[in-house]
Amino acid sequence: MSKGASSTLGPVQVYFDGGCPVCSREMAFYREQPGADGFDWIDATRASDAVLGEDLPRSAALARMHVRLANGRLVSGAAAFAVLWRGVPRLSWLGRLLQIPPVAACAELAYRLFLKIRSLWRRAG
Repeated sequence: MSKGASSTLGPVQVYFDGGCPVCSREMAFYREQPGADGFDWIDATRASDAVLGEDLPRSAALARMHVRLANGRLVSGAAAFAVLWRGVPRLSWLGRLLQIPPVAACAELAYRLFLKIRSLWRRAG
């Protein structure tokens, strides 16, 4: 799905915390994958408020991963990863797996636990 993440309304935007070393490495990995050209990669530490949009304060963008769908709707957390993974052919199966409600709920819980650990890396960076 090289361009499958985009539509006539524009590319899917991925907002990530470029100040987090783990997040930056992970996003660099995704950006190198086939299909990554269908996304607009936005480092929330450097983006202007206009690029983030009125509905995404910088504090929220830095607190957890967000994806803005081509229709303008924001999704975050595990749901954002599901969108990203569905757009990367090698990981599309994982994105589809996260569409199953019990799996999605468990993934969101795991993501929230990761965020607690990530805050320690963010402060150290």
